[in-house]
Amino acid sequence: MERFNIITDEIQRLAQMCVENNSIPQELYAKYEVKRGLRNRDGQGVLTGLTEISMINAFRIEDLDRIPIEGKLYYHGIDIEDIVHGFMKEDRFGFEEVIYLLCFGKLPNDEELKKFGKMLSDYRLLPIYFVRDVVMKAPSRDMMNALARCVLTLYSYDDKADDTTIPNVLRQSIRLIALLPLLAVYSYHAHAHYHLGKSLVVHPPVAEYSTAQNFLHMLRPDGQFTDLEAKVLDIVLVLHAEHGGGNNSTFTNHVVTSSGTDTYSAVAASLGSLKGPKHGGANVKVSQMFDELKSTVKNWEDEAEVKAYLESVLDKKAFDKKGLIYGMGHAVYSLSDPRCVLLKEFVEKLSIEKGRTAEFKLYSMVETLAPKVIAEKHKMNKDISANIDFYSGFVYSMLDIPHELYTPLFAIGRIAGWSAHRMEELINSSRIIRPAYKAVAKKQRYLALDDRAEA
Repeated sequence: MERFNIITDEIQRLAQMCVENNSIPQELYAKYEVKRGLRNRDGQGVLTGLTEISMINAFRIEDLDRIPIEGKLYYHGIDIEDIVHGFMKEDRFGFEEVIYLLCFGKLPNDEELKKFGKMLSDYRLLPIYFVRDVVMKAPSRDMMNALARCVLTLYSYDDKADDTTIPNVLRQSIRLIALLPLLAVYSYHAHAHYHLGKSLVVHPPVAEYSTAQNFLHMLRPDGQFTDLEAKVLDIVLVLHAEHGGGNNSTFTNHVVTSSGTDTYSAVAASLGSLKGPKHGGANVKVSQMFDELKSTVKNWEDEAEVKAYLESVLDKKAFDKKGLIYGMGHAVYSLSDPRCVLLKEFVEKLSIEKGRTAEFKLYSMVETLAPKVIAEKHKMNKDISANIDFYSGFVYSMLDIPHELYTPLFAIGRIAGWSAHRMEELINSSRIIRPAYKAVAKKQRYLALDDRAEA
């Protein structure tokens, strides 16, 4: 099989031909007013649909001008800040009620929440031998690929896999929401055992535990965790659960759902989208960047030294040489990302419990310095702030979660939003999503084989 992994000279030649014959002149995009990335010239997304599931506010209109404001995020009209502070004040886990809110459009009362929690618990059961026959066989080094494979395989275990009626799609969605944490953790343990030589650990979920508690219980060999650890992870899942219909993985779900395909295929497509480093992989990049920063900067309290490192990152001399300070900036938010603001409140508490307050102060310093360094380097007036990826990787590090599970944790939270949007698409739309691409290739005539030039 090794020869199939080698890029031969012929593959190189064909790849070069592929690039040469498929490169479109950049000026044509402006000439035909193409909305590249489905975005308008001001960077705002092209309006392609309506949703009641969530709303993002990042500016106000004043005399036809867009004025940046502190970011706001609403789940079915409820401020995410009120949601998080609400369940934390009552010392509860919040992810389960957020799933309920996103999918059904209302907050559950006590009885409804208990019933829904019991339903999720009942669905945390994989088909017999699934772990042995699917998860443990051909373990992947990439957990997002492993998740997609497992989700697609579950199709084979569903007698109503292609039924797209709302009751059936809801059943499938709740099942996948419940199972994704198991599939992610078990896939990681299979990878760690077969590829890293670690002991194989397979803890069954605990019926009374929340999603966050079960994740930590199944991940850790001793199954133990503190209440604060589980509560902070729960908040991360809540903040990742939904972010509008236009983000790449959710829009992917809308597009694939509009074709009439099954739930497993739609979720697998979203997983493929989220795997991309431009979407779901940023928290890993932030964590890796800080690992280098901590080893490079001798005095973490020296602003000048930290600033010099950030400047070297922008100059493409440090970290991955791409000139990006990861965790900074967002396609929608400018003054602040409300998810980052909320998460930071609890990150500090966790850093105290873990004895890592010096690192927290370093993160806070970078959060303050980076926008200034970026503005100076690029001579720009646009407001830039830290996004949720800035602190989420630090949280995972403090929870001893391996890098391989950073993006899967994003998926474990976001599948709540994917499920809600899939049902919204099925309920409200009857047309397949099909944007236009203008053909710009010149016409040419067909040549007989003997008349074609040699390569």
